Amino acid sequence: MNTTPPLDGPYGDDFVMGVPLPAAPAITVDEGLAAQYQAISGDPARLALSAPLSYVTTGMASRVVNSALALQIAIGQSTVATRIVIANLFYRDVTLHRQVPLGTTLTSTVTPVARTFTRDNGQGRRAKVLLSVETRDEHDALVASLERLALLPVRDQNRLAEVGDIGSAASDRPLASLLPAVPKDWDLSRLSNEPLPSAGWSADDPLRDSISGALDLVRLTQNQAAAHRDPARGQNGRRLVYGGHVVALAQASLSRLVPGLAAVVGWRSCTHLAPSFEDDLLTFHITCDEVLAVDGGALIALRVLGRALRPAREPVDVIDFRPVALVAGTIGDNRG
Repeated sequence: MNTTPPLDGPYGDDFVMGVPLPAAPAITVDEGLAAQYQAISGDPARLALSAPLSYVTTGMASRVVNSALALQIAIGQSTVATRIVIANLFYRDVTLHRQVPLGTTLTSTVTPVARTFTRDNGQGRRAKVLLSVETRDEHDALVASLERLALLPVRDQNRLAEVGDIGSAASDRPLASLLPAVPKDWDLSRLSNEPLPSAGWSADDPLRDSISGALDLVRLTQNQAAAHRDPARGQNGRRLVYGGHVVALAQASLSRLVPGLAAVVGWRSCTHLAPSFEDDLLTFHITCDEVLAVDGGALIALRVLGRALRPAREPVDVIDFRPVALVAGTIGDNRG
């Protein structure tokens, strides 16, 4: 008789490379889910907030879903592989292939593709598992794809088969490779005609923001990682904040500082530099790395560095987030 609880695992050595895991429940992104995400993130992304503006810009009959929320759901569904995760080390080559309207139902397939093991720290080796994630809508159209590297415990230290190459967090994908993800029929002039940031532009967000509602976002996205729910599975008796929560606040900062932002179409990478905790006060610094003109605006590669401020402690860098955004406006140099 198998006495192993169904949610105990998978461990890092349990995966069969190339074999998809059973899928998490499909999620329909309705008005209530979008409203709760907005309450948690406070993201001022204009198209996701205003139905009339969304309609005249996108032509969709329903308001467009915040691009961060669509990716949050994809990541939450990917936790069928990471219920007992120790840490998520990075996301890479994240692409939102299409922007979706409210009412869309999302389902994700998670496939382990590579695995390596850490050195023994005296308590055994741990596994780094590279996961490939594809998210599709109810019509089987591809919505999102990404890779994430998870650090997991090992069930059997005598079963340490390394497979493939996990690579590094850095992505050198050309900006032009994300052009297919740019909506072709959006009227960006409805959103902004202001000058766009140019390469080298940078800014500090004057609005610091605190992490709150961490459990709410975990449950909202069906994130099953125990470290984000159970303090005993976190760090020093504290629940770890889901890394996507820090991403949500980083993208909210991006929306504040780049008001013509229409959508995030991908991430070159996202590295979690240190764990975050509920009530951390976050600050963000944003840099424009590269600009590629498109009709009505530009595809812009940005870098968002986030730092956590904690009472009586030194500030801690917690995230290096490198999104690629579709931004409405005109090419100019007054923000360089």
